[in-house]
Amino acid sequence: MNVPGNLRYTEDHEWVLVKNGIATVGITDYAQSELGDIVFVELPEEESETAQGEPFGTIEAVKAVSDLIAPISGEVIEVNASLDDEPEAVNSDPYGAGWMIKVKMSDESEVDNLLSPESYSEMIDK
Repeated sequence: MNVPGNLRYTEDHEWVLVKNGIATVGITDYAQSELGDIVFVELPEEESETAQGEPFGTIEAVKAVSDLIAPISGEVIEVNASLDDEPEAVNSDPYGAGWMIKVKMSDESEVDNLLSPESYSEMIDK
């Protein structure tokens, strides 16, 4: 499984890239492989709020529907609208074209609650 070293992770298999107070969020390579072929992604509206540990949307695969859990609290400033037409981008490029939302973080210290790449790798290898 691909676990980029420049990201932080949640136990719910979301990833976060933090840059200048903005968190880009998606699901991990492991999560997309477990879900299978993704057919629909429901994301929040721009300007809505996320709360760390709370659902911010859903992802639907051929075999399951799962909640997307916010890794960070803040205001959604951008949503990946291309996933409306190409949800399969989450399967083919989960860390690139398959990103989901960008959040202006309200509390940057929340990043400290997230897993390091090493911790996440250990978790999924069990």
